[in-house]
Amino acid sequence: MTLLSVIVPVYQVREYLADCLDSVLGQSFRDLELVAVDDASTDGCAAVLARYAARDPRLVVVTLGRNQGLGAARNTGLARATGEYVWFVDGDDWLPEGSLAAVAERLTRARPDLLVTAYTRHYPGGRARHLSLAQVGAGRPAPETFTLRERPALLSVLHITCNKVIRRRFLVDLDLPFRPGWYEDVSFSFPLMLAAERITLLDRCCYAYRQRSEGAITATVSGRHFEVFAHWDRVLAGLDADPEVPADLRHLIFQRMIWHLLQVLGHPRRVPPERRREFFAEIVTRYRAHLPPAGYQPPGGTLGVKHRLLGRGAYGLFAALQVARRAHLGVVARVRHPLAGAHPAAGSPGPAPTVPGSRAAGTVSGELTDRPG
Repeated sequence: MTLLSVIVPVYQVREYLADCLDSVLGQSFRDLELVAVDDASTDGCAAVLARYAARDPRLVVVTLGRNQGLGAARNTGLARATGEYVWFVDGDDWLPEGSLAAVAERLTRARPDLLVTAYTRHYPGGRARHLSLAQVGAGRPAPETFTLRERPALLSVLHITCNKVIRRRFLVDLDLPFRPGWYEDVSFSFPLMLAAERITLLDRCCYAYRQRSEGAITATVSGRHFEVFAHWDRVLAGLDADPEVPADLRHLIFQRMIWHLLQVLGHPRRVPPERRREFFAEIVTRYRAHLPPAGYQPPGGTLGVKHRLLGRGAYGLFAALQVARRAHLGVVARVRHPLAGAHPAAGSPGPAPTVPGSRAAGTVSGELTDRPG
């Protein structure tokens, strides 16, 4: 049996697709298949896939007759995969050199249900940010395999799918498909981590996560951001149906949910302004309904203040806090870059550049970078 099936959903990513395919098929590790699912792309992706499939039999192309979304494309790829493990890689991202061999070595040694790797975000303009797994060990090395109950700090790692390599039989038996709608990683990753009896970490950058300024949820103001609630409702329903999940883990998942929903609401390019009060009310409903019965300790700082405002349903104060926060970030940006917005004299250098989405640019960056299907 092939050790690894790399599943690549493909939709309107012709500009990046060759880099993605090269990063998988061009590495020294060869015991893999690559299942590419063309989700009815119209930008020429089909021709790129056909060209690569003609010269490398490890590439299997599945073509969908109509666009079904990221989750459905991943489900289709999983149904076609034959490897012992599966890795979902988005068509506009890539795998750094050597990552496949490193992942294969860890899989062979630990035989986990779930392998979680470190990853790096790559931003327009060349800036990169590495996301390690150091916090999962809480200051001490994590054992070779563990459960989420034994290492709940794993919840602090962003709930993306692409840094997770999963034993295929375990995933199939779990019957955990990707659900439709934006933020599909939420209702996939949390049940996956809860169910895995053998989790292992690879604190090496094995995934290059491209942060696009166009075509991403981070740059899309839309009412579809309300779809995040259905995914979290599935996570909460799963917790309610499993009395064996300990109270401290429920507490942490609840806190993570509120953090995530506040990130969506607080981002200036997500929820339409005229619907932010409505979005806030939806968070309040879940906050009150699922508040841990044994007591809840909000986090510290500004985030803790937001949690308390949720408990009170105080949208006016919450919105005022958001305005004050953005004003503060704007002041910081002007202090760091005093020429920003000024008209430079002839022959003088222009204003210092800022990176879109950075704190210096006066926006809330956070850890949230989900992409639509």
